Amino acid sequence: MTYPSTSPEAQGTPGAADAGTAPRADGPAAAFAPWSPSFVADPYPAYEELRAAGRAHWFAPTSQWLVPHHDDVSALLRDRRLGRTYLHRFSHEEFGRQAPPPEHEPFTVLNGNGLLDLEAPVHTRIRRLVAKAFTPRMVDDLAPTVRELAEGLVADLRADGGGDLLAQVAEPLPVAVIAEMLGVPPADRGLLRPWSAAITGMFELNPDEETARRAVRAAEEFSAYLRELIAARRRDPGTDLVSALIAAHDDGDVLTEQEMVSTCVLLLNAGHEATVNTTVLGWLHLLRHPAQLAALAGAGGPEDLRDAVEEMLRYDTPLQMFERWVLDDIEVGGTVIPRGSEVALLLGSANRDPARFTDPGTFDTTRPAADNRHLSFGAGLHYCLGAPLARLELTTSFHTLLRDAPGMRLAEEPQWRPGYVIRGLERLLVTW
Repeated sequence: MTYPSTSPEAQGTPGAADAGTAPRADGPAAAFAPWSPSFVADPYPAYEELRAAGRAHWFAPTSQWLVPHHDDVSALLRDRRLGRTYLHRFSHEEFGRQAPPPEHEPFTVLNGNGLLDLEAPVHTRIRRLVAKAFTPRMVDDLAPTVRELAEGLVADLRADGGGDLLAQVAEPLPVAVIAEMLGVPPADRGLLRPWSAAITGMFELNPDEETARRAVRAAEEFSAYLRELIAARRRDPGTDLVSALIAAHDDGDVLTEQEMVSTCVLLLNAGHEATVNTTVLGWLHLLRHPAQLAALAGAGGPEDLRDAVEEMLRYDTPLQMFERWVLDDIEVGGTVIPRGSEVALLLGSANRDPARFTDPGTFDTTRPAADNRHLSFGAGLHYCLGAPLARLELTTSFHTLLRDAPGMRLAEEPQWRPGYVIRGLERLLVTW
């Protein structure tokens, strides 16, 4: 059994990749190269090496334990000895970590009050209240809006004779849906995506100080905007989610204003990143697998594409890694990982694990959803609250494009964005 170093020197080198000196690792973890463009373009051979070499690997450049196997990742996502935060049990000093710089406070307060970075009992309380507002019926009621938006965006793309599928369809659809759900006026919707992009930049490995400054500025601006929106809905409630969050109560308990702000930001960030990138990556793989594309062309409705969408989520998940703090010692494959460590749960590797999936390296849109237990939406306490909405948007947009834009093909070989944790393309140019 092995233990990692917990010295300050082993806690990563923020910004090293941006300085042109991407950190290196030794041993089996050397295959893991998240700052390498070639790795980002295709991390799956490296994942295969990691799975073959063992169940937990120390990665010194980020001071994390890499966990590549499906069963381990699935179990650790549900294991309450791990957490997205440690502050419900320990101070920074007790946990052997440095507190975030004071100048990052607008970002850390916004992020730290969101469901994704909370643990029970606070997480349980907030999720229960949010679930009273963000209901299955609300998602079902959005179906006509999603369909109308998708049809309009696809019609414009087709009228232009092609263009960037990311910028013209994949990105505006979920942002417009979230904005509609929150009650953000159409004139303000152009603000949302830039704010989200700046904030989610902090979720990449070892973000540099310029990334932090952009995230802080976006957190300040987005929070101020939402506080004004909340105040307006308090004065004049509507049928939108913000009004429902204000009204949500449970035995007299209600959400604080900060909890509402953080919830709305999380719904935008998490609620559209997966949809945008799954749309683009899904179409990339369909266009590279013409037989699969032809088989889907006759789908009668969005419901006929459910298995295909689950396969897209499994085969090339946009969220490649989910991180957890180790709150109590755990053991993975004979390796003891002590309290105070951080584990990097490799969702992309877990989704290609041959111990769980038959022929996992094959893109098969006929793979039954019942046998496709991918981890792209997480598992356990932090399972994605917006998964039903993401599935609605994905099945609707794919059905609309298949029906209204037949014969679509790639206009150029796409380039990958540099980010690894949230992985996607710079653009996807298509034509007819």
